[in-house]
Amino acid sequence: MRRLLVTGGAGFIGSHFVEHWLHRRLAERVVVLDALTYAGSPANLQAVAGHSAFRFVHGDICDQARVEALLREECLDGIVNFAAETHVDRSISDPTAFTRTNIDGVCSLLDAARHVWLAGGIAHRFHQISTDEVFGPRAQGAPLRDESAPYAPGSPYAASKAAADLLVLAWANTYGMQVSISYSSNVYGPRQFPEKLLPVAIRCLRAGEPVPLYGDGLQRRAWLYVRDFCLAMEAFFAHLTEGRRLCIGAAGEITNIELVRELGSVAGATGESVRFVADRPGHDRGYGLGAAAFESLTGFRAPTSLQRGLQETLDWYARQDTRG
Repeated sequence: MRRLLVTGGAGFIGSHFVEHWLHRRLAERVVVLDALTYAGSPANLQAVAGHSAFRFVHGDICDQARVEALLREECLDGIVNFAAETHVDRSISDPTAFTRTNIDGVCSLLDAARHVWLAGGIAHRFHQISTDEVFGPRAQGAPLRDESAPYAPGSPYAASKAAADLLVLAWANTYGMQVSISYSSNVYGPRQFPEKLLPVAIRCLRAGEPVPLYGDGLQRRAWLYVRDFCLAMEAFFAHLTEGRRLCIGAAGEITNIELVRELGSVAGATGESVRFVADRPGHDRGYGLGAAAFESLTGFRAPTSLQRGLQETLDWYARQDTRG
């Protein structure tokens, strides 16, 4: 894939991916399509705005005609789909927004690609960015999930992502689309949207306020630094084979309260200040991805420790304050 359409590329993870791809010259052209809803911002792409291989297009993945026109106009041979509604809380209060973007939008992307690529006999690849949440909750001590695990989503968000993945696989089976899917643990780092756990915790710690935690704070997650995610994706694409589905894990799980304590330690906060709030409906206690297949194929292991990743994230927030 030398000429990419990156959907949702003005969001948190997508913008880091675009930066990585352009700075390491992994593609000769990168076109970002983003609707710039609440979680996307052109500011996230500031570092590549003047790059000769970069183009930004304000648009919706549900606009199939627009996507088809872009694929033809730019002679694009790959789509990497980051575009998604992602916050579980929002999916509980407004699930229809998630079905529109995460299901209808993926269907539109796939059909646009089918009409352009398959009709023109173009070598291509559609890559879907998925999540560990499609496999559903994992009991403490149970075996890690890998790409062979059945889907068992536990929230409207996870269900919409699982449905999107199944559409991708159906287009491969029915139409011969070349596809791949990656699943990752929780990704964190600079530019993450403020409603997520770590940005909320950082904001509270910096303001001297207690950090709100759902329930008892013992939900378990594995955390992958966003720049390590980009390195992992580079390794993934370097070893792609048809129809590949792989889990990109992070080393070790940590409870939410342990994460906040670690963040406080890195930030130099004294004492512990959390407040427990009513748990959200159907809150999954833990996930846990096994990345043995991915590591065996690529030799990749995430190089950034949690402590270092948290420090770099805190440093980024400090720089934002300095810039006013």
